[in-house]
Amino acid sequence: MADKKKTSSPVHLVSGGIAGLCEALACHPLDTIKVRMQLSTRARLPGAKKRSFFGVGRDIVRKESPLALYKGLGAVVTGIVPKMAIRFSSFEAYKRLLADEQGKVATGKVFIAGLGAGVTEAVAVVSPMECIKIRLQAQHHSMADPLDVPRYRNAAHAAYTIVREEGLLALYRGVSLTALRQATNQGVNFTAYQEFQKWAKEWQEIAVLPSYQNFLLGGISGAMGPMSNAPIDTIKTRIQRGASTDGSKGLARIVNVTRDLVAKEGVSALYKGITPRVLRVAPGQAVTFAVYEKIKGWLEGGMMDRDFSQMAAATADKAKEIASK
Repeated sequence: MADKKKTSSPVHLVSGGIAGLCEALACHPLDTIKVRMQLSTRARLPGAKKRSFFGVGRDIVRKESPLALYKGLGAVVTGIVPKMAIRFSSFEAYKRLLADEQGKVATGKVFIAGLGAGVTEAVAVVSPMECIKIRLQAQHHSMADPLDVPRYRNAAHAAYTIVREEGLLALYRGVSLTALRQATNQGVNFTAYQEFQKWAKEWQEIAVLPSYQNFLLGGISGAMGPMSNAPIDTIKTRIQRGASTDGSKGLARIVNVTRDLVAKEGVSALYKGITPRVLRVAPGQAVTFAVYEKIKGWLEGGMMDRDFSQMAAATADKAKEIASK
């Protein structure tokens, strides 16, 4: 679907960045619970009962304080703004490359643009950010007790420690799975959202949807990605938790982690954390798309586009003036 008005790249960058910040602040506790569920090995203990989503959250709050639900937030906030900025701007850039002569983009090509955006953000930002975030979230320490000092004190300290002890490439453990997860997420997410938007606009015969409808459509489309790639996310989380104990790397590490997980905890373990992940991603995408559309609407044709247009015109006039001398 082609945009009726061309939106400048700075608008996509700013709108995506602000949307990502709002999403992180609103939904991070759900992500912490999801990671704890994915890292849990209770299923290996005989007679141990599986803990529910609410049970895990309750235990974190009781044992580590409510602030523990925000462990790893620093890493997320540091990465979420560039991540979302890269996601939306690269998606629009890939769409422009795939558009036909009339500027229209077929549904299949929207999916390809989404895949490209997912891989781009995974390599540029998501993989190192999630490695740091998972290390922080995996720590079982009380944030209310100043004497309970964890291995990683904050995002910066975690990054420094990981690089010092394990090397720079440790931040990119599981990058192939991260790229695959992000690609499928954004391929499904953007395609579903844009198709839902198109149907909603045609059905109501309106050009711009109200924010509450963007919120609902973003939530529905956001839930579709996690349902399609939950095993990828679980394996990725296990790999990023720490260094390999058997020295395996790359594809061999992926195979070993998957085999060990299924053998000791069953196939259902591949879907650990699916409930909090859907509960995390769906509202997260709802917030993201609603805020993105709102901010983009404010900036489109407003001060940002006008300022860049005026700056470009002034630069061109100055160039002509210099050339005429």
